[in-house]
Amino acid sequence: MSVPPTLEPTAQTKPALIGIAADHGGFELKQHLAGKLREAGHRVIDFGDDRSQPDDDYPDFVVPLARAVARGEVNRGVAVCGSGVGASVAANKVAGVRACLIHETFSAHQGVEDDDLNLICLGGLVVGHALAWELVETFLAARFSGAERHHRRLAKIAELENHPPKEAL
Repeated sequence: MSVPPTLEPTAQTKPALIGIAADHGGFELKQHLAGKLREAGHRVIDFGDDRSQPDDDYPDFVVPLARAVARGEVNRGVAVCGSGVGASVAANKVAGVRACLIHETFSAHQGVEDDDLNLICLGGLVVGHALAWELVETFLAARFSGAERHHRRLAKIAELENHPPKEAL
């Protein structure tokens, strides 16, 4: 496991490249967060949807975002659907992604520090603009601790991704 690159834009570092995606349930919050990210100096890749369509499906946008996170094409990801649950489920199907539904700041930083969280999921119908931005800022500012016990645990998860148990096949 490598430590994620510095993500906070400063005079000494480049702004981060953040991927973002949402379905109709998260579209409005995604638009708000994308604007806030850009205002903060980050570069944003929007994986869609590009308009609110009531019949769209979150996997169509979240999975391409998750794949970009897993390949290192973006530093971190933000996925939004109505509750955030579907986005979390879809993102975690992509090997190398560690996504979590977050509603409070402790988990937003602790998930990165201990579990190397690389994609945050939010509920566009659950979390308001101010809290959502605070959660994203906290998530982006956090760094993986690199502690041996966390590496050990993440290696066990990677083993599951690379060699699923036979009963799962």
